[in-house]
Amino acid sequence: MSVFARLVEQLADLLQPLFHASAAAAAIVVFTALVRLLVHPLSRAAARGQRARAELQPRIAELRTRHAKNPERLQKAVLELHREEKVSPFSGILPSLLQLPAFFVLYHLFSHSAIGGERNGLLTHELFAAPLGGHWADAVAGGGLFGAAGLVYLALFALVAAVATFNYRRTKRTMAGNPLTVTVGDGGPVPGLGAVGKVMPFMSFFTLVTVAVVPLAAALYVVTSTAWSTVERAALYR
Repeated sequence: MSVFARLVEQLADLLQPLFHASAAAAAIVVFTALVRLLVHPLSRAAARGQRARAELQPRIAELRTRHAKNPERLQKAVLELHREEKVSPFSGILPSLLQLPAFFVLYHLFSHSAIGGERNGLLTHELFAAPLGGHWADAVAGGGLFGAAGLVYLALFALVAAVATFNYRRTKRTMAGNPLTVTVGDGGPVPGLGAVGKVMPFMSFFTLVTVAVVPLAAALYVVTSTAWSTVERAALYR
């Protein structure tokens, strides 16, 4: 864990001439960008996989009709089709899973007063007036909603809300063109799938809750990664 702490500190030292007291915050943004660059090839593969899966939908619909009364045979036939076409139904999950360790590392670094038995110097860094190890509740309690630290969080909330609104509209358009039509063996829709379809466009807004409850350093990671994902998906899935 101390290796990651030194990495963030070294990045902050490099960026200090440009960002001064907010160099550590800038280092987190750079760290996030590096993580996203590392998983970008997987994101591109996931985009290709999604397009391939979309092309398979007519054939899968035929299989559902053919094996409507035999769910086990249907499942086997669908898996065989994916295998024959070399399309993984889980390729879109990998980019998100590989980002989780980086998020938890930052959460740990800015949630503990000591790292590797030594005082955690990262907690002394700030983004403008907001400590990187602090929380939104601390900022509001210390200076009010519109205090110096509170304004930093309001800016992050505004950015997340703008990104979430863009994702909401994009998801609504995508789902309108490609409605969820997964069925069970008898040809009927999967129970609860309609509710999932209604909730899915709002998922991006849950990032607001994350930003509000995690340390500011982890919130910066989440905001940067979410913004990156939005731009990346708009480019890859256009």
